[in-house]
Amino acid sequence: MIKKIDHIGVAVKDLNAAIKFYEGLLGLKVVDTEIVEDQKVKVAFLPVGDSEVELLESTAPDGPIAKFIEKNGEGIQHIAFRVENLTEKLAELKEKGVRLIDEKPRRGAGGAMIAFLHPKSTFGTLVELCKRG
Repeated sequence: MIKKIDHIGVAVKDLNAAIKFYEGLLGLKVVDTEIVEDQKVKVAFLPVGDSEVELLESTAPDGPIAKFIEKNGEGIQHIAFRVENLTEKLAELKEKGVRLIDEKPRRGAGGAMIAFLHPKSTFGTLVELCKRG
């Protein structure tokens, strides 16, 4: 079961410039930043109600965010939905023919367990499923 929109991931070239916009002009506040080494990304977390915006800056020219920006420009990179049981949801979606990027959950930013669904199965949007706690 999908519980809520957990976060929206926004790919940016310059994390500090993006933070200045979101904090200075929109009034949001960064509560934490984190580098996720295996995803080659630095993440800033900005809560909005009971969801959040994650600003994503690549830490390497060959990282997924750098490749996304090269192909699409800066902007929304993914939408994440929080689920109760990530393993069960992945098995259910696979059984229904949804193309998975991640067959098994893996550790993501903010201590969440995550898995991505392929945009070819989700009408062009990169969808992340996540489980927290």
